[in-house]
Amino acid sequence: MGQRRRRGQAPDPRTLVDAGYVGHAPQTVELVKSALAARRGSTGLARLINTHSHSDHIGGNAALQAAFGCRIVIPAGIERMVAEWDTHALLLDSARQRGDRFAHDAVIEPGAEFEMGGFAWKALPAPGHDMEALVYHCAEQRILISGDALWQDGFGIIFGEILGRKEALPATRATLEMIGRLAVDIVIPGHGAPLPAYLKSVPFFDHVNVTMLGFSDEDFASWLLGELLRSKSIEIKDGWILPTMAP
Repeated sequence: MGQRRRRGQAPDPRTLVDAGYVGHAPQTVELVKSALAARRGSTGLARLINTHSHSDHIGGNAALQAAFGCRIVIPAGIERMVAEWDTHALLLDSARQRGDRFAHDAVIEPGAEFEMGGFAWKALPAPGHDMEALVYHCAEQRILISGDALWQDGFGIIFGEILGRKEALPATRATLEMIGRLAVDIVIPGHGAPLPAYLKSVPFFDHVNVTMLGFSDEDFASWLLGELLRSKSIEIKDGWILPTMAP
């Protein structure tokens, strides 16, 4: 929720990106209250922006909206499922997870530019883990808020692949290649601590347009399976690939 502003300017609206899982919502509300109290001139939490629709990112939306009266802004691609509270499309049913229904106030389209924390950000489409996901890039500060397109140690499981969507794997590859081309020094991942020089530490990104782009689909799928197993975002039981989900 950090911000930059010139002397004499009114504080920018405080913004939070993603809200955690519903089971952690009371803790999330208290953490946000504490963060706001520590900042002089705070006007409260004004805006909550989501990266994608999964329950561990939108689960705290309703609680934060109730506590602060903040506006909620979601990726345009998930608007129908949120408005209708389609628990199947939101993967609440298949993942056996919970989520409190909330009302959104606006959407962000892929390619849209917006202000956050005193800087200009751009929403970039990041299909794969969630086919409607967005990542948020600040070119000036070379920061990427990646959602589950990147984790501290890997990235989110490709649910579309498990659910039989043939376009999910190529979309994931395109997203990783897109991220690898961005001017980024710091990644704020969907899970884990902010990572300086993240892209330089991952061989995939260090070799975009060189080695990895020459992979066949089978080689890429094999590499992807290994990364997901290494990051413990999936497990294999009785020959089945299963997601590892929060309770």
